[in-house]
Amino acid sequence: MALEYSYKTKPSRSRLLNSVFMSTVDVAAKSLVSVASNLKIESSYRWKPRDHFKFMLMLMTWFSVWVIRLFIDYFPFSPHSLLPFSSNLQYDYAPPSSSSSSSMAILSTYSTPSSMDLILQDPFHAFSVDALGRVLTNILSLLNEIPASSRKYQFAMAMAEKIMDGNFSEGHDELMEVNRMALGSAFGRTLRLLNRSLEKQQGSNDFIGASTLIKALPLGSHISSYVNTFKLCLRIAVQTVKAATGQFQKRYEISDDVVPEKLAQELLWITNKLQSYGFVSEAMMQWSYASTVASLAFTANPRVQGFIVKISATILRDLGNENIQVPNQVKFRLLVLWLPLFSHANNGLSYPFLTGFEKMEVERAMDQVISTLSATDQEVILTNWLQDFTISASDWPNLQLSYDRWCTSTRQLAF
Repeated sequence: MALEYSYKTKPSRSRLLNSVFMSTVDVAAKSLVSVASNLKIESSYRWKPRDHFKFMLMLMTWFSVWVIRLFIDYFPFSPHSLLPFSSNLQYDYAPPSSSSSSSMAILSTYSTPSSMDLILQDPFHAFSVDALGRVLTNILSLLNEIPASSRKYQFAMAMAEKIMDGNFSEGHDELMEVNRMALGSAFGRTLRLLNRSLEKQQGSNDFIGASTLIKALPLGSHISSYVNTFKLCLRIAVQTVKAATGQFQKRYEISDDVVPEKLAQELLWITNKLQSYGFVSEAMMQWSYASTVASLAFTANPRVQGFIVKISATILRDLGNENIQVPNQVKFRLLVLWLPLFSHANNGLSYPFLTGFEKMEVERAMDQVISTLSATDQEVILTNWLQDFTISASDWPNLQLSYDRWCTSTRQLAF
């Protein structure tokens, strides 16, 4: 099949005149401001020859602007027209007829590929995937720095979600890897910031142990209220002094209570994103090593504690998913670290952490995961659980079925 077409080119306008035009406009504007200011200041005086010269120079500059604009609009300029053998004629190009396969090759060559094809196939555009990863990582790091009360916080979060959802909808492995790497990095960074803020908050809560002892004394409840009031006044005084001396300028020292809650909420959001994109194993690996956060969560603010419980429940609920492959050591560490928090947390005294259905799902997942571990690991997990469960006021999680199953299997192995 023969293919004939005309390929016409028109000379492109050079950017030279545009740059000259803008430069001339800038000079003319500055001269106009200068002359106008002189007129305002020296309105009661006669013009000097210098003033007349500046005024005429301004008029000539503006006239030059009009001339250049006229050339740009009606006399297209091309640098190639300066060459001796160049012309501004249109060229017709008719390629020789060829077979159907050759014609299809020509069409594919001149067809405009999609941006995704350029990213994945053209080596000169391969860096675009890395650029998306850098942009997404930058936005996720900004979320840690922007205050939650700022109106730009939701804007940045929406931008990150838009990029990640776009990568996920394309379905390419390279773009999915961008989401995994960016979210995994954001999870680790936010976890470190949460750890640091909880440690700082724990340092300011050193009176907790003393308050507990004081309450045990006669009239201890009244004395404890005075101690708490003194603690609050001392914290306000320290913050006021730091602000006055200019040493209170770090972002995460604004409030000892607000910052951990913000970071814990961001960590829950990142966990949900990892889960929705199928990369929750990234959170499992890092959450299994968060022993400091697990210990500090016991004395954390109830709202911060609630977010940490939700993160743990989300991760443990997916731990029983057959499609998620993680080592048994990770499963063991997750259960040993976070089961005590489930038993001793406030469990939503002010507002519910988890719904009844979510608790049932987490219990079922933990029971399934425990059954896949070795008998020794089951013994450690279930012994610790029974100790925490019997001394706590909470009835969740109830792993009695797992405990009975372990006892039955141990009897069978003994004989």
